[in-house]
Amino acid sequence: MTAEKRCFTRHFGHVNQLSVSISRHRRRPLLPGLTLIEMTIVICVLMALIGTGLYVGGSIKTWRAGRDAGEKLRAVYSAQRMYLADNPTVNTANITAANLIPYLPDRANAMPTVAPLKGSALTIRVSVVPPVLLQGNTPYDPSGSTSDNLWDAGMGE
Repeated sequence: MTAEKRCFTRHFGHVNQLSVSISRHRRRPLLPGLTLIEMTIVICVLMALIGTGLYVGGSIKTWRAGRDAGEKLRAVYSAQRMYLADNPTVNTANITAANLIPYLPDRANAMPTVAPLKGSALTIRVSVVPPVLLQGNTPYDPSGSTSDNLWDAGMGE
């Protein structure tokens, strides 16, 4: 019987030692916090969102500048049509900015100005119908399309 007791005691002694060693590790409280991997993922997501926002913000700024230019050109185009309706015998090549100023909306005292995306100032050529923006002597339309109503008067009215 003593042999059985020894075996029985050894077995429980081993189990008791194992359970004691496990309970020692459980006594330490788990500290809440983020792991390095979690923090890296959060930083990467934030950087991606910031990059996307900056890219979209730049695109919106470019689109807004094109829309404003298109609106100003449509106002000049409208003034051209009203001027030609009052003066049907005038050749369009002879129209000047001074002729169109009284026909501009909101009682404007001067021709509208358009700021380019890059480069020197833009002028509006009023001697052609519809009017076009010029940078120097070349037509200016960074959108690349004459029918999108950005940077041009377009014909979609």
